[in-house]
Amino acid sequence: MSFLLSPKVLPVLLLVASNVFMTLAWYGHLKFKTAPLYMAVFASWMIAFVEYWLAVPANRIGHSVYSAAELKTMQEVITLVVFAVFSVLYLKEAITWNHLAGFALIAGGAALIFRG
Repeated sequence: MSFLLSPKVLPVLLLVASNVFMTLAWYGHLKFKTAPLYMAVFASWMIAFVEYWLAVPANRIGHSVYSAAELKTMQEVITLVVFAVFSVLYLKEAITWNHLAGFALIAGGAALIFRG
C-alpha cells in the first residue's frame, strides 16, 4: 500500500482519475445533444471541479520527484489513453490506424522528455 502512496506512483494514479473526470466533462455531453447548452456547460463545470481536486494534488505531490515538464507529459499521455478508451466505450467511435499512428508519435515525443 505504501508503494501506491509514494510520490512516484500516487501522482500517476491521481492523474488517471482526474483525466477520467475531465474527459467526461469535456466529451460526455456529446451523447446529450438535445440538452440545452447552458446545462451541458454547467454539468461539465461541476465534473471539472472534481477533476481539479485530483489534478492539483497530483502535480503538487508529483513535483517532489518529477519536473513540471515530466508531469505535463504524463498528463498528456494519460489523457490520450483515457480518451481512446472513452471514445470507444462511451461514444462508440472507432479508433483508426491514423489515430494510433498519431498517438504513437505523441508517445515518442513523450519518451524524449523522460530520456536521461
